[in-house]
Amino acid sequence: MDQRTQDVQIVVAHSQRATLRVGETFLKIDGDPEHAEVEAEAMALAPVPTPLVLWREPPVLAIAAVPGRAIATLGEPSTSPPEAWRAAGTAIRTLHDAPLPPWPGRRLEDVRAELDQECAWLLGNGVLPPEVVRRNRDIAEGALRPWTPAFIHGDLQCAHVFIEDGGVTGIIDWSEAACGDPMFDLAILTLGHEEHLEDVLAGYGQDADREVIRAWWSLRSLQASRWLIEHGFDPDAPGCEFDVLRARMRDPLP
Repeated sequence: MDQRTQDVQIVVAHSQRATLRVGETFLKIDGDPEHAEVEAEAMALAPVPTPLVLWREPPVLAIAAVPGRAIATLGEPSTSPPEAWRAAGTAIRTLHDAPLPPWPGRRLEDVRAELDQECAWLLGNGVLPPEVVRRNRDIAEGALRPWTPAFIHGDLQCAHVFIEDGGVTGIIDWSEAACGDPMFDLAILTLGHEEHLEDVLAGYGQDADREVIRAWWSLRSLQASRWLIEHGFDPDAPGCEFDVLRARMRDPLP
């Protein structure tokens, strides 16, 4: 019998979940079984390219690798051409125009409460200069308005969108999918890659609200910083969340 061994690669690992790669299979292990349930159902409902689910055995979800490469990496210059970013925008619009998933998303009041809590932590621990936190909190207010819910990915980082030959081959990591603000997805995709916002919107449609997207850049960066620090990531790495917050200091208030 021909027996071949394959290396096990740790893609990400922290106290909440871990993802391993074995050959062309990804094994996602999550302490919250609802995440795997949402991810599998969202991929089945989404009208965009998603990974194939190979099997599920809680707490493990096994999915196949998608072809291509990530459109970009946070903190690194993007080498993807404008047409790839436009294709990503078109795919996101297709998702946002799809029927809503049968589970709710986050409530506006919960987003506001969490943001205020995270800003208090940043100020209380001296993680960033107070003026950076307060200015971005003011900017973030622009995202805290009622929205018409859409089917959103919920964690549409640039590393989660795969491309090949200028087209989208797969969108991965759907555990945060829900009903939500479509501008949030556009903001997360372009966080740290703001120079490609207009390319994305060329594919998505010009009815997107650029000021709200910029407000979500501030909100997301403020809200995610403590989690990143506590789980071994560095939001102060070049091009990452702290740089996004500092860059907002040059923007006029809406």
